[in-house]
Amino acid sequence: METRPYVQWNIIESFIVDAFQAAGVPENDARICADVLMESDRRGIESHGVNRFKPIYIDRINEGILNPVTEYEILKETPTTVVADAHDGMGMVASYHMMKTLIEKAKTYGLAMGAIRNSSHYGIAGYWATMASKQGLIGITGTNARASIAPTFGVENMMGTNPLTFAFPTDEEFDFILDCATSIVQRGKIEYYARSGKDTPKGMVIAHDGSALTDSNEILKALVEGTAALTPLGGIGEEMAGYKGYGYAAVVEILSAALTGGLFMKDLTNKDKDGNKRPYHLGHFFIVIDPEFFMGLETFKKTTGDILRGLRNSQKAPGQKRIYTAGEKEWDVWQIRKDKGVPMGQGVQDDFKAVRDYYHLDYIFPFEK
Repeated sequence: METRPYVQWNIIESFIVDAFQAAGVPENDARICADVLMESDRRGIESHGVNRFKPIYIDRINEGILNPVTEYEILKETPTTVVADAHDGMGMVASYHMMKTLIEKAKTYGLAMGAIRNSSHYGIAGYWATMASKQGLIGITGTNARASIAPTFGVENMMGTNPLTFAFPTDEEFDFILDCATSIVQRGKIEYYARSGKDTPKGMVIAHDGSALTDSNEILKALVEGTAALTPLGGIGEEMAGYKGYGYAAVVEILSAALTGGLFMKDLTNKDKDGNKRPYHLGHFFIVIDPEFFMGLETFKKTTGDILRGLRNSQKAPGQKRIYTAGEKEWDVWQIRKDKGVPMGQGVQDDFKAVRDYYHLDYIFPFEK
């Protein structure tokens, strides 16, 4: 049973747009950023939703390590490819411009791929993949991030949580959306645990001495200090195939950096060699494919739907009532939240009030009444 108070979508959107504008983000860009953050909460992925609005975006703008005005520059372009530089602006804005271009290219040529360097956190990766799937296209994306994951048989944080994300149109009410990190847990989830006063489950984080850490606040501090690392999908060592998550994380790191000549791994930090704060300089990649250039969109959607229905209708384990396919749980959350809004815990409430007071915005939130 949800005990947190709900805040309506229109209130959240209005406030976030106004706050971003107060921080110097142009209105159209502010609306893009607000929609990306809210989309995460629409899907129930609270690790990347409005709870990150202040610490990941507003605070970084105020610290001078994130440019509120995004100077999106195309460095190289062909009929099917784009390389762009975000100049340390809003990653969500740069990604929006990139996907708009790639969607048009894919509709013309069948496939298109782009990459961005010198960017910042681009929000929920699935937002960009579903920009494609909502138009009957296949969307694929990934991004590198500040070093968090240790390679198999290592304990040092070397790569980011590096999501590898896919969205496919189907003949069902919801698309197939696989949006997950290449680590067992992402930093945003640990931030959510910390805000909620919860421990991080054992085995998700490894200390330099090889022990497992569970105190969420301690983990966040240790990750920044470089004395702990997240484990890749599969976990520690080879027994549970942790090398697979490690390998996929490396794929995302390479595609996010090598295609653009951007920074990677330990260089994706917010500190320069003298310890001064600086932008993160992240990289992202995007792929869009038009099924019409293969056997047609309707064939693709039906076959995909048949596969997903076959999986859901397969024999269930004892005691289990339902088998899910990617995107289904998120769709279920939206059916609950679309009329209620976003449930907001005390930590996020405090952030909203702090931003409101800092910018002297005229809002009284429902949880204050």
